[in-house]
Amino acid sequence: MKNIVKPRPAIDENLIAPFREMYNIFSLSCVIGDAMERSNVMRHDMKPKGADKKIIGPAITVKLTAGDIVDCLGVFEIAKPGDVIVIDAFGETETSIWGGLMSGLARNAGIVGAVIDGSCRDNDEARFLDFPITAKVSGPRAAHTAYSGRKEPIEINVPISCGGVIVNPGDLIVADEIGVSVVPYEDLEKVYKIAREQADKEIATREEILRGATVEELLNKFGRI
Repeated sequence: MKNIVKPRPAIDENLIAPFREMYNIFSLSCVIGDAMERSNVMRHDMKPKGADKKIIGPAITVKLTAGDIVDCLGVFEIAKPGDVIVIDAFGETETSIWGGLMSGLARNAGIVGAVIDGSCRDNDEARFLDFPITAKVSGPRAAHTAYSGRKEPIEINVPISCGGVIVNPGDLIVADEIGVSVVPYEDLEKVYKIAREQADKEIATREEILRGATVEELLNKFGRI
């Protein structure tokens, strides 16, 4: 059985913090996706299943094995407060690899959310714990780990595919009720600058619309809608 666990990458919180400060921006995943010219946006079926909260933080990646889905308990030995657990479960819809107890452990560890290309369960408990999860589906069938005791094969902090996007350890995850955008770590400064400018322009445009501005006036003033 293959079991690969790599250390958490070095992450400069000064690059992450400005994105966290955009928490209250409307449609944040859209703004971030637009700032990357529509790249690195996960599939439309990746939707919230837990608490009604945005997820913003660097990725701790998990790669599971198709047909042999196990619980990813090893992430709790690596993740730090503010991290996001991002799981490549091969889009498996019939075996859930994240449940209420995982949400509780993650919340206690300061993890800010989980993004799963696969299934989760215990959505009600996640909401009770105020823990946000984005996943492809949810369903009651658990992974076999609780019965078999086996926690491998698993790979942690390797490049993965999640929601149709390549995610590397340390990449920034921005998830909301609309979807998920992924900012490559090396592009954080550039993308933030563009996203902040767009968000500020949208705020100003929204104010003009509420004052009754026409399409022509908006285009003349802002260049886009």
